[in-house]
Amino acid sequence: MSKRIVIDPVTRIEGHLRLDAEVEGGVVRDSWASGQMWRGIEVILQGRDPRDAWLFTQRICGVCTTVHAITSVRAVENALGMEIPLNAQYIRNLILIAHALHDHVVHFYHLSALDWVDITSALKADPRKAANLAESLSEWPGNSWRQMVAVKNRLQKIVDSGQLGIFANGYWGHPAMKLRPEVNLLAVSHYLQALEYQRKANQIVAILGGKTPNIQNLAVGGVANAVNLDNQAALNMEKLYWIKDLFDEVNTFVLQVYLPDVAAIGAMYPEWLGYGAGVKNYLAVPDLPLDSAGSVFDLPGGTVFDGDLGSARSFESFQDPYFRENVTESIAHSWYKGQWSRHPWEEETVPHYTDYDAQQKYSWVKAPRFQGRPMQVGPLAQVLVGNAVGHEPTQRWTRLALERVSDLAGARIELSALHSTLGRHVARAVRTALLTELGLKHLQLLLDNIGKGDVQTFTKPEFPSGEQRGFGFHEAPRGCLSHWIVIRDGKIANYQAVVPSTWNASPRAEDGLPGPYEASLIGNPVADAELPLEILRTIHSFDPCLACAIHTLDADGREIATVKAL
Repeated sequence: MSKRIVIDPVTRIEGHLRLDAEVEGGVVRDSWASGQMWRGIEVILQGRDPRDAWLFTQRICGVCTTVHAITSVRAVENALGMEIPLNAQYIRNLILIAHALHDHVVHFYHLSALDWVDITSALKADPRKAANLAESLSEWPGNSWRQMVAVKNRLQKIVDSGQLGIFANGYWGHPAMKLRPEVNLLAVSHYLQALEYQRKANQIVAILGGKTPNIQNLAVGGVANAVNLDNQAALNMEKLYWIKDLFDEVNTFVLQVYLPDVAAIGAMYPEWLGYGAGVKNYLAVPDLPLDSAGSVFDLPGGTVFDGDLGSARSFESFQDPYFRENVTESIAHSWYKGQWSRHPWEEETVPHYTDYDAQQKYSWVKAPRFQGRPMQVGPLAQVLVGNAVGHEPTQRWTRLALERVSDLAGARIELSALHSTLGRHVARAVRTALLTELGLKHLQLLLDNIGKGDVQTFTKPEFPSGEQRGFGFHEAPRGCLSHWIVIRDGKIANYQAVVPSTWNASPRAEDGLPGPYEASLIGNPVADAELPLEILRTIHSFDPCLACAIHTLDADGREIATVKAL
């Protein structure tokens, strides 16, 4: 007999996501992902000055502010055919790298680790054994016996208080939890330490962006950072070397804590390298431009279809026609007026709610498609594309990560294992390690360029009469993000944001094929339909951000819904 599970809302994500799953024989047979709020930013932007769009779009989400801001200015610059100064590219790149380091650390430890780590089990741990285990994994100085004793005592006080706070309502004692108490204690220790290191990464964003969230230094044409090595109010050597020190600290945490922890989880839950693949079409875009035109990049992008790395095709520039001509969005099962599939420049955003009906319309999320096919986006897509096109740093870090998982598991783990729930975590750790390398590289590129006497950071945009169309993309922490703009006589005539969680949380399109979240759950085990931990494991591995995929607008300030999260 089948049972329908409804999780509404899914917690430990940004925004409101509903998941329905049909479970039979302890296995998910079908599923539906539904975004439960409407995004109205596209409507708000119509008629406004394109130079102001980035200030609005970074309010789409309280977490993904920086990525929307930079993608927005790239879209306008693309429409105007602009190039921007090298210093501006490097400063933007440093902000994006730092933001991604912050985001990936937060995702693993604070949004998804509790799917794998049994907090209450840590109270049974022997701190000395936990410290010995930790020291066998890395040289991290925060793994001492005294540290483990302090964390265990701190956790005991929380439990004794009867108020578990952030650790409340977990599936503690669930049969799918299988880590030893010492591993759980080590994970809790790193969970707490990660709070400090994600903050250090965010400091870099604030130093360069003026504040965070919602950076203040962007402009169509470059950045507003004045470079003057002799002025305390400008970007000077003191600030640049402060940034270097912060990168060094965060990088050490990533390489000595985050990467080993992900490898250990992968080795201790090897069966989860076989669940959660879903859609094996992958989409990533190139990023971290090394020239003013956006035609040379430090991160590759492209497509892979049907899991075949031999099918990889690259995107070459910010003007790439292969990307520009093949993105569409469908509203066949989305709560918008009409029944169309269109290119973003031709879209409209007219909400039309008709109740939840899994056979008809059931989500505020649109259904993006590339060449008519659903695509999985995110770190896994970037890592697989990077390996497919021969990107040496991606191949090197992937090989190192898989070797660490293999050594701990006592069995050879191949690249193909990344098509999975835990594979997404491994790929995210690979991407994070790669970014530790590129952060210091781009800081040095900025220092070298300033050292040549170049202090330019801005080129003034010129808006001709008539119509211009542009698109900007960025490989955000959650994957391929693109903004599409139509400018008419200097004003925004149309604006669409096709975001990573729109790709992944996509409902079905006209062909009825499930989106990546939906497809990834099919075949997933569920030990207890009343405690569907395994469903959360797979969905959290995507790092959902439904505030990006959907957004709410009620100009009169009325309460739209009340949600109680248990």
